[in-house]
Amino acid sequence: MPAAIISGSVRVLIVEDQELLANTLAKGLRHEGMAADVAYDGRRGLELAIANPYDVVVLDRDLPGMRGDDVCREIADGTIRILMLTASGSLHDRVEGLNLGADDYLPKPFAFEELLARIWALARRSAPALPPVLCRGDLVLDPARHVATRAGHDLGLSPKEFTVLRLLLAAGGAVIGTDTLLERVWGEDIDPGTNTVRVTMATLRRKLGEPSPIETVHGVGYRVP
Repeated sequence: MPAAIISGSVRVLIVEDQELLANTLAKGLRHEGMAADVAYDGRRGLELAIANPYDVVVLDRDLPGMRGDDVCREIADGTIRILMLTASGSLHDRVEGLNLGADDYLPKPFAFEELLARIWALARRSAPALPPVLCRGDLVLDPARHVATRAGHDLGLSPKEFTVLRLLLAAGGAVIGTDTLLERVWGEDIDPGTNTVRVTMATLRRKLGEPSPIETVHGVGYRVP
């Protein structure tokens, strides 16, 4: 299951049987501009991890249906990064989890900020190197500072708009399809028939001003040439 990461975006799967926790984490990650899917048991988590090109899987060890340890063994192939969660923070458990193929280990309870930092760190290990700042003409996007400007003026982008623009700039002039944008920015649960991409693109273009750096390739997708 290749990660198939597109530079500039991060897609995360959360496999956690505490539904409130899983949904809260997913909401927080989406607010940060990531695409986040959720599974509440091990078997569903395995199905999603096999079917979709995730960059990071946040995997609880104690899951119904299929234990997190077994899911980890199945998906650990060196291309997908795995962050294991557990109620136990003992050295033995940490070592055991890492030996199963996990890339990192986080004991519960944890701060969301730490989880977010660890996911970003794991995603960077999977992604091809990007320039520290992406530029096209007078348009400048700084991923580290989460700032996008045009002609020196802050564009005030939302997390989703920022991620869409980052994807387009990182593509180096290549066309990115609507389906790819939905997958990389919004995740599995989004309705493929939705007009979300069109609405977000219209808002993004309005904030970017004229002339718009974003081209529509009809029937295919969008690009920043």
